[in-house]
Amino acid sequence: MLEIIFDLLANNAVPLQEHVSTDVVHGSLPKAAAALGVGLAALGAGIAERGIGAAAVGAIAEDREFFGIGLVMTVLPETLVILALVVIFLV
Repeated sequence: MLEIIFDLLANNAVPLQEHVSTDVVHGSLPKAAAALGVGLAALGAGIAERGIGAAAVGAIAEDREFFGIGLVMTVLPETLVILALVVIFLV
């Protein structure tokens, strides 16, 4: 599958570059890449929180002393999204 995508990109890259002005490429590409980075960071954080949240609820159900550490471990992956948003403002 990746070979097909790379082949399409390699064959179509030159014709696409001939019709696009440099202002559009230099202005939009970094913003699109940053948006993709934030989206992937949010997706990864959501997947991580799914497992951590389930484990934290189970631990809290058995012993209420795990509430603080369960809360910290659940919020920890969200810092990735916050750092990704900082990158958006730097671009």
